[in-house]
Amino acid sequence: MWDYVKLIVLGAIAVGAAIAANYGHDLAYTVNAIEVMLAAAIAFVVVLRGVGEPKVVNQGEYLDGVIRAGVIATTFWAVVGFLAGVFIASQLAFPWLNFEFLQGIGNFGRLRPLHTSAVIFAFGGNALIMTAFYVVQRTSAARLWGGNLAWWVFWGWQLVIVLAATGYVLGGTQSKEYAEPTWYVDWLLTVVWVLYLAVYAGTLMKRKEPHIYVANWFYLSFIITIAMLHLVNNMAIPVSLLSSQSVQVTSGVQDAMIQWWYGHNAVGFFLTAGFLGMMYYFVPKQAERPIFSYKLSIIHFWALIFLYIWAGPHHLHYTALPEWAATLGMVFSVILWMPSWGGMINGLMTLSGAWDKLRTDPIIRMMVVAVGFYGMSTFEGPMMSIKSVNSLSHYTDWTIGHVHSGALGWNGMITFGALYFLTPRLWNRESLYSLKLVSWHFWLATIGIVLYASSMWVSGIMEGLMWREVDANGFLVNAFADTVAAKFPMNVIRALGGALYLTGGLIMAYNLWMTVRAQPAKAPVNANNFVPAE
Repeated sequence: MWDYVKLIVLGAIAVGAAIAANYGHDLAYTVNAIEVMLAAAIAFVVVLRGVGEPKVVNQGEYLDGVIRAGVIATTFWAVVGFLAGVFIASQLAFPWLNFEFLQGIGNFGRLRPLHTSAVIFAFGGNALIMTAFYVVQRTSAARLWGGNLAWWVFWGWQLVIVLAATGYVLGGTQSKEYAEPTWYVDWLLTVVWVLYLAVYAGTLMKRKEPHIYVANWFYLSFIITIAMLHLVNNMAIPVSLLSSQSVQVTSGVQDAMIQWWYGHNAVGFFLTAGFLGMMYYFVPKQAERPIFSYKLSIIHFWALIFLYIWAGPHHLHYTALPEWAATLGMVFSVILWMPSWGGMINGLMTLSGAWDKLRTDPIIRMMVVAVGFYGMSTFEGPMMSIKSVNSLSHYTDWTIGHVHSGALGWNGMITFGALYFLTPRLWNRESLYSLKLVSWHFWLATIGIVLYASSMWVSGIMEGLMWREVDANGFLVNAFADTVAAKFPMNVIRALGGALYLTGGLIMAYNLWMTVRAQPAKAPVNANNFVPAE
């Protein structure tokens, strides 16, 4: 089998070299081809040297090497994504920071999709893959299924991230609202995602515990739904196998409907259901308390899964979308508030009898604030889906504030808590290097979020009111440039909030690094024999 792998990898090197040499007029495609060629060459050398060859392993031991790699990748991409975010926020406040070289690399239009993909799919995606592999093993008392397949998922995901990122800055996208990567990156992502599903589902099927803990329900629903969303939203016909260009299968209002069905459910499943899997495992573990109500968690799961999938049309109020479809999305969005708050209450009430830990444990404090931001965002979202509110908020910075309060507060904080929880355990260290640094991270991140979100709320409401202001004759009072000028102070505060959040991320990276480097190991790193499901 490995001989065939070597031949396939060698073939990929040859194809990549040929494409890069002969089709240099498509810069994004050429650079992506060179990256594939280099990745294939590295994989070929690794396989040739026998690294990763099937070998005798202790089947009574968890496969934690790939999770340790996931911790490193998650931390690295967090810093990259936050840095890109601070830079493009600064570009909005100070336009002279938009640099033009190599066909536009360095301007806001190219860096914005790089930032969003870095924080959602690189930082968030690695966090989800890493924690899913950790949680499914511990709650199933089973080693990851598929041998080294989990490693293929990990490295395949990193390759997808690099290909997509370089494609964005070089102009290689499908020209959709979500700046989807090129068709061949989507194909590779599909293969990696199917492998991810196989590893996760295979581990569940060979579990030693008869019960499937609820966190696994959320992880599995996120994996399956994202696969469906990805396949439908990215249906495209390549112009040529030797070009990054493709033609969309859908167009017009149908394409808009599909894009927002994808977009809102990417939020609903990638950024909500998957991270709820984290909440349902790591909050009880860090609090050392059982989940408040297991029955409520089941209700939370089924209500969320059923309702979320219908909410996307609320992004298309007052457009060519039929009124009934937009209204349907609004109604389901408002109903969605109830199960979301049920989940928030379940997470917060898990600390019943252990509230004193908030004074002494900055990690549980970070997790609790994350759950609080989850509740706030899932109230604000349904409110903004109501047509009368949406007429003021849509297309303004209010939406940006809403998205970032959820992303930075909910997704970011719960991931930071999971990283702080996992690092000492995965490297068998007694404790983190410094809890005081965790507190610094907590306060910098929290203040950064407050500055960012509040400035965007003020900016967005002001923007919406200026857009609708008319004089006695019914003419608009403010030009678009007037709203841009008025937003300058808020854009500066936004960049400052992002800088504080980035500083907290750098402190976390240093703390995790020193935990591994400076703390003495209490046992061999791979001594993770199975124990009853945790």
